[in-house]
Amino acid sequence: MAIRRLQRRELIWLLTGAAVCAGLLAFLALADEVAEGGTLAFDVKIVRVFRSVADPTHGIGPPWVEIAVRDITALGGATVLGLILAAVVGFLLLQARTRTALFVAATAISGEVLSYVLKHTFNRERPSVIPGVHLTTPSFPSGHAMESAIMYLTLGAVLMRVAKDRTTKVYCLGIAVFLTALVGVSRVYLGVHYPTDVVAGWLVGFLWASLCWFIEQRFERRAGIAAESKTAE
Repeated sequence: MAIRRLQRRELIWLLTGAAVCAGLLAFLALADEVAEGGTLAFDVKIVRVFRSVADPTHGIGPPWVEIAVRDITALGGATVLGLILAAVVGFLLLQARTRTALFVAATAISGEVLSYVLKHTFNRERPSVIPGVHLTTPSFPSGHAMESAIMYLTLGAVLMRVAKDRTTKVYCLGIAVFLTALVGVSRVYLGVHYPTDVVAGWLVGFLWASLCWFIEQRFERRAGIAAESKTAE
């Protein structure tokens, strides 16, 4: 039984490592195309698909859709994510899950720093095809897409470890992916990001969340979430 557990653990490490490598290669390839301007025509075309033909300052659909999308995009903003992080860390500390709280906080905060570094490294201008959009921060990769991916995927992974049955685990992961996808699409709908910005944000967010989770798994036996769960019971 112990051998099977060890083999499964090593298989997870191997698959995670392979996924991280594949994601990194995909991001580098995308970043190279963006830097050379090879994606601009595609980006502009997709952004315009989401705009009203009669009035490009508004998105497609009735007015309530745009209001809803603005609410959704806030789920990836620094204020909302900061509040979620504070609430989750506070809850974990109250439950005597100090290591888990530190893991979640370190993953989210380091992801914020990484987002800032990447944005100012590539320094891509915001979309200019939509009238009324005046944001001065760099566009690539999307901070909302990246940071929401890091936060929600990390929380989904933590909840999966706490959940007992497979259905609940799938539900936790599904909700995390769904929220991440909604935030990313909302950025393109509002015309504040190109689709390649969002895809890059998703890639880096997944990579960073996976890397942090991989590190946590590496020390699982001594100070991992599973071991801490038994102590907290």
